[in-house]
Amino acid sequence: MLPTLFVSHGSPDIAIVETPATAFLRQLAATLPRPRAIVVASAHFEAEGRVFVTGDEHPETIHDFGGFARELYAMRYAAPGDPELAGEIAADLASAGFSAAVAKDRGFDHGAWVPLILAYPQADIPVLEVSVDPTRDAAYHYGLGRALAGLPRRDVLVVGSGSLTHNLPEAFPNLRAGRRQAEVPAWVDDFADWMAARLEAGDVEALRDYRNLAPHARRNHPTDEHLMPLYVALGAAAEGGRASMLHRSRDVGVLAMEAFAFRQAA
Repeated sequence: MLPTLFVSHGSPDIAIVETPATAFLRQLAATLPRPRAIVVASAHFEAEGRVFVTGDEHPETIHDFGGFARELYAMRYAAPGDPELAGEIAADLASAGFSAAVAKDRGFDHGAWVPLILAYPQADIPVLEVSVDPTRDAAYHYGLGRALAGLPRRDVLVVGSGSLTHNLPEAFPNLRAGRRQAEVPAWVDDFADWMAARLEAGDVEALRDYRNLAPHARRNHPTDEHLMPLYVALGAAAEGGRASMLHRSRDVGVLAMEAFAFRQAA
């Protein structure tokens, strides 16, 4: 059975520059069974008070960023959608108590297409996105993942795409200056190490209260929408799931680019 995944997508330009995370994502698909579809909970697909599932047959590629090389804006990820599966997922979410609907005319944001263009460059697997709610907490998104827990048993790969740390005001100076290997502050490693230890221990209670318990939580996540996809992926592995770290690196000093796999308990 497929695991669920959390990947840190970091800066959009990892699609065109060489970083350790780029190299990791390029080999990721070879380590997994081929899914029949991919469902991405992306930090860049936000909806308040509802959950949307993308339902277009041929989603467009959204370039929802600015200030990067022209090459990045020319890239397209032409994977198909799966309207039938989108309807099934929305119905499952509604049955679990969520206000859910299928979204039309909503393409792939960079939280979805940047990691996928590296991991699945042939774009021959249907892709759907599920929204996160920037007004809701980790417990809510864990519950959202629990409502998706049947998907891995149906050969659907659930991916949470965000960033293990995400302080953009401290990232931008290094990014603009091209300092990809800038010095890593202790507050980044302290937070990332705490999260990894709790994930590998399966300590869901502590993880749901990360904002109060984790060191430097607010500095690493001034807003926490980029961490919420991790909880969707964790929840989708079902209760008792355990994490294994697939990748650890840093980009521009302050972006922790960890990736984790979550496997359902036997």
